[in-house]
Amino acid sequence: MEHHVAMLPSPGIGHLISLVEIAKLLVSRHDFSVTVLVPTIGEPTKSQKSFLQNLPPKIDYILLPPVIFDDLPEDAAPELKICLTVTRSISPIRDALDSLKARTQVVAFLTDLFGSDAFDIAKELGIPHYLYFPSTPISLLLLYHLPKLDETTTCQYKDLPEPVKLPGCPPLPGKDFLQPVQDRHHPAYKLVLHHAKRCTLGLGTLINCAVELDPPAVQALQEYPGCPPVYPIGPIIHEGSDGSEIGSECLRWLDDQPSGSVLYVAFGSGGTLSSEQLNELALGLELSGQRFLWVVKSPNNNSTSGAYFSTQSKEDPLAFMPEGFLERTKDRGLVVPSWAPQIQILKHSSTGGFLSHCGWGSTLESVLHGVPMIAWPLYAEQPMNAVMLHMGWKAALRPNANEKGLVERGEVSHVVKELMEGEEGKRIRQRMKDLGEAAKTALTENGSSSKYLSQLALRWKNQDN
Repeated sequence: MEHHVAMLPSPGIGHLISLVEIAKLLVSRHDFSVTVLVPTIGEPTKSQKSFLQNLPPKIDYILLPPVIFDDLPEDAAPELKICLTVTRSISPIRDALDSLKARTQVVAFLTDLFGSDAFDIAKELGIPHYLYFPSTPISLLLLYHLPKLDETTTCQYKDLPEPVKLPGCPPLPGKDFLQPVQDRHHPAYKLVLHHAKRCTLGLGTLINCAVELDPPAVQALQEYPGCPPVYPIGPIIHEGSDGSEIGSECLRWLDDQPSGSVLYVAFGSGGTLSSEQLNELALGLELSGQRFLWVVKSPNNNSTSGAYFSTQSKEDPLAFMPEGFLERTKDRGLVVPSWAPQIQILKHSSTGGFLSHCGWGSTLESVLHGVPMIAWPLYAEQPMNAVMLHMGWKAALRPNANEKGLVERGEVSHVVKELMEGEEGKRIRQRMKDLGEAAKTALTENGSSSKYLSQLALRWKNQDN
């Protein structure tokens, strides 16, 4: 009977894509078959349907029944919805795993952090269970440390008098902790703390990083007392391509720009700026005098993650640009609404920098293509990623916000010019190239990440199931 792996991603296309990329490696290199259990909130999105319908052979999927959130406020935190989606899907997850086990040899069950409640089902069914952590070593180290911090601290973390010193990491200010733990009275905090206590219950943890990218932090994870073995198997990214009209327009425009001259500006699929911040960013880009390609979304004055679970405003994002901005910058800037082919843009020889929200997927894409960054975190673990990029890896600049949390146009202009033309920008560019080469080496057949995945595959095949 064929060796089979079951996977459970949290809601969100990024979580799904990351696990499917691991599935592809298990199928192509180690001859497994895979079934992905997909939790849903309402009707699956168009992009989710398209992605699932085009999975390669030997990777199947099961759409779990939609979870309804009528009992939550409209502005409920994404992390709260993510956690509750899996919790409220426990019964169909059990049914799906039970059905899979009846017809195939399920040798491992893999879920990300917010699916840790499903460990109990896997244990009940006798399926070896593992955690997949799609983010950074520093984020996982904080989760390991969070239960102790919760017991020994009474203030909100943003009010901590000193940065927290996690092993192998730069000092981490409390204000840069994961967004959902910032308010310790919020239900999202309680859920993250719950999963932090459970994240060590798997038989092992796969993390989307390479040893070479962050040796001290990875070593700290592997030596952390009382925690299961850690397998750094990254960087895992989705190389997808798109021949859409918008994609072609972006690439044609880049073809006409000088090598390394364009700053790519994008905040991921879920990130949104306020109207005031959108305005300051636009005027800062103009003031910098640099070339730019900006993927812009309609502003959201209530949430930095306003596009995570909701479709974008039907209003044209370009209508929110400062008066005359598009006309004044048309010779050196391209502004496109909502989406652009990010991988192809980062690969392009004209792209010389990336102003990013520091989502881990986008960060790894930038690393693999050697593109230096401006770190502009918005939500979730992005501030922690920014600390690591700026203070740990020395591979990004980070703009300073004013007392209201606004990055003003003068600061935007300063960091953009420094990245694209300054001495610090040159050092960061070289550092990112070095990181990119190390990441590519880790992914080769004899690289460290490939060896860790091979160890796991051998373990799964040889166990007495």
